[in-house]
Amino acid sequence: MTVKAPRAGDLDALETASRDELQAWQLQCLRWTLRHAYDNVPHYRASFDKAGVHPSDLKALADLTKFPFTTKQDLRANYPFGMFAVPRERLARIHASSGTTGKPTVVGYTQQDIDHWAQLVARSIRAAGGRAGDLVHVAYGYGLFTGGLGAHYGAERLGCTVIPMSGGQTEKQVQLINDFKPDIIMVTPSYMQVLIEEFRRQGLDARDSSLKIGIFGAEPWTEAMRRDIEAGAGLDAVDIYGLSEVMGPGVASECIESKDGPVVWEDHFYPEIIDPDTGEVLPDGSEGELVFTSLTKEAMPVIRYRTRDLTRLLPPTARSMRRIGKIVGRSDDMLIIRGVNLFPTQVEELVLQEAGLGGQYQLVVTRDGHLDELLIRCELAVGASDDGIGQRLAERIKNLIGVSASVRVEPNESIERTLVGKARRVVDQRRK
Repeated sequence: MTVKAPRAGDLDALETASRDELQAWQLQCLRWTLRHAYDNVPHYRASFDKAGVHPSDLKALADLTKFPFTTKQDLRANYPFGMFAVPRERLARIHASSGTTGKPTVVGYTQQDIDHWAQLVARSIRAAGGRAGDLVHVAYGYGLFTGGLGAHYGAERLGCTVIPMSGGQTEKQVQLINDFKPDIIMVTPSYMQVLIEEFRRQGLDARDSSLKIGIFGAEPWTEAMRRDIEAGAGLDAVDIYGLSEVMGPGVASECIESKDGPVVWEDHFYPEIIDPDTGEVLPDGSEGELVFTSLTKEAMPVIRYRTRDLTRLLPPTARSMRRIGKIVGRSDDMLIIRGVNLFPTQVEELVLQEAGLGGQYQLVVTRDGHLDELLIRCELAVGASDDGIGQRLAERIKNLIGVSASVRVEPNESIERTLVGKARRVVDQRRK
């Protein structure tokens, strides 16, 4: 593996700016963002007024703590376009997260937003060691999910050649890697492990492929998985972080020369770490919930958005901007199954729509090799019979949430309750 160290002319000016220069830029952008949100998004006007704050109250970066948080529930409550700060006609694109009853989290982008996004993903690929002319195999899913198109536009912006493979078709993925000889692959880390296994199944060694760099995101992964992938594929494995509510992939990304945590692109996103229970801002280095405020987004500015990701803010190393540590978990009960975000309440909505089922259910997550497997246990309602409910529910979960799951319909009162009468909603056996 050969590390491609950046040249001085490769980096954007703010990537190497002093802390004072960066913070002056952030303050200027924050003032614009707060005013833009207050003037154009009814939700933010109402929430600011309720909290007794006004955009003019921001005199210094520390004053951001006076402003209220934004949550995923706020976004869903304003479905579909209520959080947009520009007329719908100005949008260049709309993405959405998975939803069940027609209520996904919707995000929008102006052309300027798309340009910024492409530039930040290009910066991320460059930080990972990519350069113009490299061939990039994109195996993130395309569509409403931000991963595929986000990676695609960023790679093109950098001047790379893109192979828009998308997800699935594992055997064909390996064929195209062998035939097209890409330099870089962008995919979830768990699916990269599947690809390595497919190489072996075909009697090939992934270490002999053309791949030199893997840019992996869309799910948490450990240093142990990094070592496993690098050893199995003979490439440099680099972490990229993002979420659709804030932008998509490219909110933060690791630098190949350090591999010490994704650098937050602080010229576009202002990070905070808070105590998830109290909302108190914690000092750098403390573990807590990651919060972002956008600095340059036109279509959908987000103010103090609670990501629910648990991590730490770390000092700058390879760039002038701070880093985040590995995501150690979430402050809520969200699961990530094969790169798809899944809340137990999404399953609950669908279970409760089946008249033959009782209200109890349980999600059992296991790992078969490198792939997560989801079993949904649910109960028949008293006096009901199973007339194909399980198959119907599995199909609806696949169609509406995007997760393949097995459904087991069991007799009433099969799922254990706690002493206070509540079911244990999630049994995650992947760590055992």
